[in-house]
Amino acid sequence: MAAVEERVEGSVGALDSDSPSPRLCIPPPDQPHQNNPLLGLPIVAIETILNFLSYDEISLLRLVCKRMDMICQRMLNQGFLKVERYHSLCQKQVKAQLPRRESERRNHSLARHADILAAVETRLSLLNMTFMKYVDSNLCCFIPGKVIDEIYRVLRYVNSTRAPQRAHEVLQELRDISSMAMEYFDEKIVPILKKRLPGADLSGRLIGSAPVAGPSTSLTTMSLLAKNTPSRSEMTKVQQQVKVNGASMTTLRREMTEVRVKQLEQQKQLQDQEQKLLEQTQVIGEQNARLAELEHKIRELMERAVGAGARKRARKNSDSPRQSKRLRSKK
Repeated sequence: MAAVEERVEGSVGALDSDSPSPRLCIPPPDQPHQNNPLLGLPIVAIETILNFLSYDEISLLRLVCKRMDMICQRMLNQGFLKVERYHSLCQKQVKAQLPRRESERRNHSLARHADILAAVETRLSLLNMTFMKYVDSNLCCFIPGKVIDEIYRVLRYVNSTRAPQRAHEVLQELRDISSMAMEYFDEKIVPILKKRLPGADLSGRLIGSAPVAGPSTSLTTMSLLAKNTPSRSEMTKVQQQVKVNGASMTTLRREMTEVRVKQLEQQKQLQDQEQKLLEQTQVIGEQNARLAELEHKIRELMERAVGAGARKRARKNSDSPRQSKRLRSKK
């Protein structure tokens, strides 16, 4: 990642600010490269050759020259957009096969597939919020190509495996490298890119410029400035404090983003739990109705059994005097 910071200045100046699509920046016209025949090829041919490499290798090729840097930036931006579309397609296919009831989804064979794809969606949203603001402003490209490779690996694993592992086991590597990439980008590269934002120079000039003084107040202003001019040590302390505050603000923003994502996940879990409660209440109502029917049937059976017993006793009682008369007559 240290090489990425060295290439930021070159990538900022190399991007075309007037291009119609910010993420898919168009490189300048072909220039002759007599020393390297590969760089003398058309851009389409170079991109076709580079498609055989991984996005991590493409990100490393940005160090070759400005022309290769422009082509690799274009391919990295395209790669992130492609992996987003591929993820949405995979998620759509899995959701179409899942049942509507949440209780049935948990026991479905595609439950783990859906959990992994939902976690990848969260990770893509974090990457989008971190990088795409500056990519859309033509200040940089999507730098971590290894993250794109890892997302593709996870999605292909989900598509090719019927019984995948648990989500935290599959996504461990993706979470690690994406978190490191976002932290490095926020701490090392964002401060450089903020100076290149369109309104940064204007705001700096407005803040740093003093009001224009008239002839009557020029001497007073000069004397005040001479008295209140800070020393170099004070300026250094102020600059260090500004850097510390900027780093803390970056950390707080990242934490706020993570908290928002967790809040969305918890809201989704609450909705799922409410759906489960509704389903359970329906099941309990059905069970109560069945129990009432069974109790009614049991009562009917008991009444029939009691009635049959009473009839048998009445018959026995009616037959007993006849038997006694027969016995007397026999005697």
